[in-house]
Amino acid sequence: MISNGANSTTTTAAAAAAAASSSSNTASQSLGLKNFFKTPEGRYKLLYDKTHPSSLLPYALAKSITQITLAHLKDQPVQATANLPALQPSSTYSVASSGVKYVTSKFLGSSGNGSRMLGFVGGNGTSSKANGGASKSAHVGALSNGGTATIGSNTSDGKGTYLIFNVGDTLYITELNSEEKDPIKSISFGNSNPICHAFDSKAKDGHDLLIGLNSGDVYSVSLRLQLQDVGKKLVGAHHYNKDGTLNNSRCTSVAWIPERDGAFVAAHADGNLYVYEKSKDGPGDSTFPVIKDQTQFSVAHARSSKSNPIARWHICQGPINAIAFSADGRYLATVGRDGYLRVFDILNEQLICGGKSYYSALLCCAWSSDGKYILTGGEDDLVQVWSMEDRKVVAWGEGHNSWVSGVAFDPFWSPQTSEDESENAVYRFGSVGQDTQLLLWDLAMDELVVPLRRPPGGSPTYSRTQSSHWDSVVPVGTLQPAPSTKDVPKLAPLVAHRVHSEPLSGLIFSHESILTASRDGHVKIWMRPGCSDSQISSSSSSIIIIIFNRSSSSSSSNRSGFTVSKPRGFECGMAADVKIRKTPTTKARTLDNLLEDGAVHIRK
Repeated sequence: MISNGANSTTTTAAAAAAAASSSSNTASQSLGLKNFFKTPEGRYKLLYDKTHPSSLLPYALAKSITQITLAHLKDQPVQATANLPALQPSSTYSVASSGVKYVTSKFLGSSGNGSRMLGFVGGNGTSSKANGGASKSAHVGALSNGGTATIGSNTSDGKGTYLIFNVGDTLYITELNSEEKDPIKSISFGNSNPICHAFDSKAKDGHDLLIGLNSGDVYSVSLRLQLQDVGKKLVGAHHYNKDGTLNNSRCTSVAWIPERDGAFVAAHADGNLYVYEKSKDGPGDSTFPVIKDQTQFSVAHARSSKSNPIARWHICQGPINAIAFSADGRYLATVGRDGYLRVFDILNEQLICGGKSYYSALLCCAWSSDGKYILTGGEDDLVQVWSMEDRKVVAWGEGHNSWVSGVAFDPFWSPQTSEDESENAVYRFGSVGQDTQLLLWDLAMDELVVPLRRPPGGSPTYSRTQSSHWDSVVPVGTLQPAPSTKDVPKLAPLVAHRVHSEPLSGLIFSHESILTASRDGHVKIWMRPGCSDSQISSSSSSIIIIIFNRSSSSSSSNRSGFTVSKPRGFECGMAADVKIRKTPTTKARTLDNLLEDGAVHIRK
């Protein structure tokens, strides 16, 4: 039975959460920040504000710049289950029932003791491999506070959508669609700091999360396994470039290669990029020949077929700041400290095209979902749009007052008068910068006006006819200088909104929202126009189907004292996703009571 005290605790916690949310909104407004911004299609509203625990010391914030990753965990595949280490129950609850009891406690309003139910703890380690390749271990990283986590696991299978972000020496995981502001899981790395991370929703062996450190080390882990463990260390991790044996420069970016199961790349601050395969972890020779010319692109393959990494790509002389793959995995885009965008053909290991920024370093890049365009942003405060068909810049945008630190296309947006498969397609993309602003842009190629060169002694004229920049054919493998701004159409931002009080570092578009992150570890989730709170909270959560045996109307009470509201068009007793709400006369019941009464059946 759930006591009245537990219900009171839940009410108090809800009131505290509401007060915290109100306090956050008040603080934002006092800094001149609004909790909404307007676009032609409607108003985006601030839904949630995620951050690190308040106990984090200020000096830790300066150790690294926060990056964000979205991870959607689906039903656990059988193959992945077989490859994960064995787990032991963490309490007297059985493995089969603990997750169900936790989810049911959400419906009932409490977990029985006023805290989250914890799922599992990690298992034992396995053998270690050669330093140059991958080593496997059950727990990796520093353990703080005596190894007891105050932030623990939350479900039996981890199904749902999670937000992953790094602050200082810690990686945090939080439920995207939860009102909880603090993360549900933290992983500490002690003397090293996580810099970058990437998630693969199609991973077949359970290892779906990559983590790159400033020491050069790279880990692949199972996100589901981390959520099930209550500790603050990595569980069941594969360790690559251990202790910087192969490359001790900072790992600046990691990414899974699309359509190549288990293959990923890790970019470093010395201009090198390494290609790994999870299936290869043997003790082969992982050394590579000395790079003869630091200014030239080169590829070297491992001397042994068992080695990991399998190849080294020398991209540029300075740091690689960001990398991005096209959706089909055919092309890789990189941007670096030298200010160049470079686009490579992965299979043929060939430089396709690239070009220089207007000023200084490029910091970020992103592909359109159809692979036709690439965005770049950097220290020239501008956003550039590159065309893969033309292999050149086709537009540039001015609107930021400082460095552009994040760019992304919005694959979920479509114009109100959208014409699918039309040559006149309109692309929506966004950018964030150190000026704390989020800018939204529309790219309509058929509406771009190409400027002509200024006639000698005359005024600039504009026409849809092409200029010399557009007429020239760019050979494959050519790196171009920055074109004159007179030769390239200029874009103006559709929306400019100050979303944070600190410089921004990340931007992600999801189906229901836009996520913005500041470099000090604060993430804001902006709900799209037309999306309700209930849609956001239920879009990625685990579906528990509750079938009530005794009910004949759309809303009626059964023996357990609950009122059932089911979707229209479903007959009672069918497998419908029904909602439970409490009534003033509701009796608190445990899952066992409900099952014993025969009032409900639960299916996952």
